[in-house]
Amino acid sequence: MVQILNFLSVFMIPLVIFYIVGYGLMAGRPVFEDFLEGGKNGFQIIVEIAPTIVGLMVAVGVLRTSGTLELIGELLKPVAGLFHIPAEIIPLSIVKMFSASGANGLLFDLFKEFGTDSYIGMSASILLSCTETLFYTVSVYFMSIGVSRSRWSVPAGIFIAVLSLFVSVWIAGGYIPS
Repeated sequence: MVQILNFLSVFMIPLVIFYIVGYGLMAGRPVFEDFLEGGKNGFQIIVEIAPTIVGLMVAVGVLRTSGTLELIGELLKPVAGLFHIPAEIIPLSIVKMFSASGANGLLFDLFKEFGTDSYIGMSASILLSCTETLFYTVSVYFMSIGVSRSRWSVPAGIFIAVLSLFVSVWIAGGYIPS
């Protein structure tokens, strides 16, 4: 079974590319011109969203190096304790809403301190796998397609982020013996 999956994984991308090109040719599309137009549009989107990405990365870096995230974790420790949420993953849940790479950095710091198989390590891993970079997604993708009002997207995203925090701790608690 593993050999079949390995074979498929090696040939899947070339097969998809050949399929797309073949389909385009059979449909009578100018495939190369479409490719160039798509590349040009992609670069234009990158130019438009670059300031937002740089701003988010700088903001996360400042919060991380200034100790603000640890302070927030300490301030929320009593409330987190009521729900059996480790205060160490609170900063992780906040940063994840802004930056996946910043959250990965915090995750690796937690792994170094507590271990990957610890309750905190498992909770943090589950948390990162079930949350989205909410503000990054809203700012970059909504801006690139011209959405000016996010309406319920941000409140719903924050609700899901908080719910994901509870669920990740609950799931990790079921698999890690106390």
